[in-house]
Amino acid sequence: MMTRRLLQLFTGLAMYGISLAMFIRAGLGLDPWDVFHQGVSNRTGLSIGVVVIVVSFLVLLLWIPLRQWPGFGTLCNAVLVGVFADIGLALIPPVSPLAGQIGLLGGAIVLNGIASACYIGARFGPGARDGLMTGLARRTGWSVRLSRTLIEVTVLAIGWLLGGSVGVGTVVYALAIGPLVHVLLPRFMVPAAPPKAASKPAAANC
Repeated sequence: MMTRRLLQLFTGLAMYGISLAMFIRAGLGLDPWDVFHQGVSNRTGLSIGVVVIVVSFLVLLLWIPLRQWPGFGTLCNAVLVGVFADIGLALIPPVSPLAGQIGLLGGAIVLNGIASACYIGARFGPGARDGLMTGLARRTGWSVRLSRTLIEVTVLAIGWLLGGSVGVGTVVYALAIGPLVHVLLPRFMVPAAPPKAASKPAAANC
């Protein structure tokens, strides 16, 4: 079971990074956090993968006042998504015909949904950004939906002001990713180990 969980975690994070590269090459808009990452990348000259890694660890610092602790998967997520995003950008060329852009966007959304279901289903802890959302909801009493909306609207606005790509892909991703992960997650969720049965006391001799 542990082998499957590790394989699923690392495969999911690799696919997530590649899907980010596909979104960028499609050129039709990114999800809110990646609009922010791209905006910072444009302003600093750092690769988007490096920005993803740096922002992940900065977000983890925000976990401290929320009294939340990262899991093994959280730390792997913080590093590997950025690494594979840069690998994907090195391997995937820009696409110019609109039909190709649409196809690449659709593939990126599907791959991102599978990747999310894989690493969440491995049960090694949430990503830094998801943990910020759930931690904020727990500490403030806000709903997870409200916490996520406030965080993503904020990073989207900042990313757009920094020059990140906002477009139809941003809207399509927002509408499609939730239902897609909802459908896929049960297929990738690794069942928790059953609790060990308590040993029965030895029968007393009569």
